[in-house]
Amino acid sequence: MTGAVVTGLGVVAPNGAGTEEFWKATLDGRSGIGPVTRFDVGTYPGKLAGEVDFDPGELLPQRLLPQTDRMTRLALVAADWALADAGVTPAERPEYAMSVATASSSGGFEFGQRELQRLWADGPEQVSAYQSFAWFYAVNTGQISIRHGMRGASGVLVTEQAGGLDVLGQARRLLRRGGELVVSGAIDASLCPWGWVAQLKSGRMTTRDRPERAYLPFAADASGSVAGEGGALLVVEDETVAEARGATAYGRIAGYRATFDLPGHPGLTAAIRGALDDAGLVPSDVGVVYADAAGVPELDAQEADAIETVFGRRGVPVTAPKTMTGRLSSGGAALDVATALLGLRDELVPPTVHVTAAAPEYGLDLVIGEPRQAVVRAALVLARGQGGFNSALVVTPV
Repeated sequence: MTGAVVTGLGVVAPNGAGTEEFWKATLDGRSGIGPVTRFDVGTYPGKLAGEVDFDPGELLPQRLLPQTDRMTRLALVAADWALADAGVTPAERPEYAMSVATASSSGGFEFGQRELQRLWADGPEQVSAYQSFAWFYAVNTGQISIRHGMRGASGVLVTEQAGGLDVLGQARRLLRRGGELVVSGAIDASLCPWGWVAQLKSGRMTTRDRPERAYLPFAADASGSVAGEGGALLVVEDETVAEARGATAYGRIAGYRATFDLPGHPGLTAAIRGALDDAGLVPSDVGVVYADAAGVPELDAQEADAIETVFGRRGVPVTAPKTMTGRLSSGGAALDVATALLGLRDELVPPTVHVTAAAPEYGLDLVIGEPRQAVVRAALVLARGQGGFNSALVVTPV
């Protein structure tokens, strides 16, 4: 069966734009969460976010700017960086052997809000023609495929936070069907009033206004999460093709499984076991779990129970580096996979910040304070999307 390896990373995150800048900040425990600056949050209960301090428009052709939302601009730059990191020149590859598969939770919310304002204030003739696609969930996939001439089977998945893992599972499927390369992962960005209201309606966002005490997954005083923007795009290649061109791989996508919650029966445990089975591993092979880390007590308890059920009480190190970025919707899990791969490379587990201790009832070996040195044979990344989606993905060294 064809192996899927990751040969390139493109990261845009609230605590670092660029893979190595992000990784350094993560190991240093440097948070990108702070007061919202992209719009006035004075009348809203939630006032903190993880904002990307970077203007992607400076790196893109000017003709693209009027037709793209901020989300898509970030995605285009991340794709450029991932391809460069992989040493891939798309023009030199068969165009139908290259695909794009991304996840999205909101589409181009900011672009859509602006055009709706123009519609109501100035009339339909002032609405941009680009509104027809700039808001759409699949727009990142479309714009990346056009920019790089990637004409293989492509698509988008919409499963909220779980989408960042689901789409990497889809990338592996595309390679097994004969593809050579897939640009995959997720970037989300909806820090605008319309997007903010939608996220507040989830009831999962904290209303605290101190960044260091706001997003505290698995803590006794957890009160919800902080929203953010950004994520990661990865170049996923057929292992044989990557080896033939002498590419260096960060790691292998070894296992994946998705499940759905049923009333009274969370499906995360089954997802974890399924991903391990798919990878041909047993729980003791896993050296670290990158948690979904909802920051909502009920959801934290469900996740902790699933981890304990599979690995035993304090049976595996658990970390949540997204405490430095906020929850990035579909981009969050893709960023966790990039982080896990960097951890495999450097034999480090990054810390969970701001949390001083996991609540005792969770029984977790939470990595806090500083990175933990560890030679990891397999890293497990978990993600849960609103609506009942659960996904688990295993990455291993090549």
